[in-house]
Amino acid sequence: MCAFKGWNDAGEAATSAVSFMGAALDATRFATIDPEQFVDFQSTRPMVRLVDGVSRTIEWPEFEIHAARVPRAPRDLVVLTGPEPSYRWREFCGQVVELAEALGVQLVVTLGALLADVPHSRPVSVTAFASDESLVERLKLDPPTYEGPTGIVGVLTTALRDAGLATGSLWAAVPTYVPAAPSPKAALALVEQTARVLGTWLPTTDLEIAAASYERQVSELVAEDDETADYVRTLEDNHDRDIDQPGRSLVEEVERFLRDRGE
Repeated sequence: MCAFKGWNDAGEAATSAVSFMGAALDATRFATIDPEQFVDFQSTRPMVRLVDGVSRTIEWPEFEIHAARVPRAPRDLVVLTGPEPSYRWREFCGQVVELAEALGVQLVVTLGALLADVPHSRPVSVTAFASDESLVERLKLDPPTYEGPTGIVGVLTTALRDAGLATGSLWAAVPTYVPAAPSPKAALALVEQTARVLGTWLPTTDLEIAAASYERQVSELVAEDDETADYVRTLEDNHDRDIDQPGRSLVEEVERFLRDRGE
């Protein structure tokens, strides 16, 4: 399972989902990928930390790889997180493919999140794509039709598929009118869908509480501005009308969002 901070991670939903699952499964770090040749340290800067209030240490952006046992699942889970690489994407993907092959990985799931015209007060829409026919059938997925700009998630997914590895990708929608706030509600949706893919169950009480608090706080902010409140009501009406065709409108939003980002 892979998630990257930055372009692919609206509301920090994808990386938050991975972090939550790693903590819930008591994942243990067993490897890193050296960031030196892949990260622009002027855009993703190292952090200075005080140790015991006296000495200072540097924390570098890292690509961390964790392993965890999944209850009632036949295989372990390997988790890769880090910033979206700035350089040498093909070389980076080659290292991930090499690691996946060495570990005998059966399925790679990438997580992402995008800004879309969706209301915060409705269930989070999650779009899913997969190269594995059995997963497509089990999750009732539509084949992707998007053409346009992509990020490391798209490039990595293609590299893994070309190497003969089964892949899946889950994307959560985050409201455009709260782009900077972390979205535990979108993270919860990704956790729930990923658990379905893994064929397991995870306790999500803490994340559910955070999601409810997020929705309440956003509702309070929206109510303070009449124009935003009207906009959200329109989104709610559109969502409710589209309920008979789940996922179709979000696919269109994904395509529009990525084309706009490309421009």
